[in-house]
Amino acid sequence: GWIRQFEPFDTRPIAAASIGQVHRVRTRDGRDLAVKVQYPGVADSIESDVANLGLLVRASGLLPKSFDLAPYLEEARAQLRDETDYDREARALGRFAQLLDGESAFAVPELAAEWSGPSILAMSFMDSVPVEDAQTAPQEERDRIARRLVTLTLRELFEFGVMQTDPNYANYRYQPETGRIVLLDFGATMDIAPEITALYRRLLRAGLRDDGDALEAAASEL
Repeated sequence: GWIRQFEPFDTRPIAAASIGQVHRVRTRDGRDLAVKVQYPGVADSIESDVANLGLLVRASGLLPKSFDLAPYLEEARAQLRDETDYDREARALGRFAQLLDGESAFAVPELAAEWSGPSILAMSFMDSVPVEDAQTAPQEERDRIARRLVTLTLRELFEFGVMQTDPNYANYRYQPETGRIVLLDFGATMDIAPEITALYRRLLRAGLRDDGDALEAAASEL
C-alpha cells in the first residue's frame, strides 16, 4: 500500500542515476521529494562485470603483460559495492549537509529517512538547473561559481577530510535565483587519510614556492 502515501508518484523518471533512476513525488503531508531507485540486480552483477572488464583490458593488449591489474580491479569492485549501498550514501548525504550547514554558496538535499533503504534513497527535491546552464550568465557569476567549486574541493581535501570523488556535471545543479550550487549524489564519497592530506599540502606548498625538486618528490611520494 505504499503508493497511497503519495499524491502523486510520477512513475516516469526525471533523471538517470548511473545505477538507478530518479522519480519526483509528493507525500501526503506535502513534501516534494526526489526518490532514487536502484535498478534490480545491479549489486549482484558487480563481480561478473568487473571480471569481464578485466578480461577485456587484458585481451586488448593495451597494458604490458607484467602490469598487475588485480589491485585496480579490486578497487573498482570496492567502489561499486559502495555505490550500490544507498544506506552508506544516505549517511554521506547527512555528513555533507552538516559540514555545509549555514553555507550560502551550497545547498544539500535533506534526507527523507523513512522512505530510504539499501536500494532506495529519498531526499528533498530542490528546484535548480544544470550547472552548465550558467555558461550564459555574466562573467562575474561564472567566476563566482568556478571559485566556489575549486574552494569546495580544497576544503574537502584539507579541512573536511572527506571528498565526493565523482565530479561529473550531473552531480552539480545551480539555482539562478539564489546563486547557490546544489550538490547531489554522494555514492562515491571517500574519507581522505591524514597522511595523504599532508602529502597534498606539501605538493601545494612546493608548487607555490615554484620548487621543482620538492614538487617532484611530493608527487612521487603520492
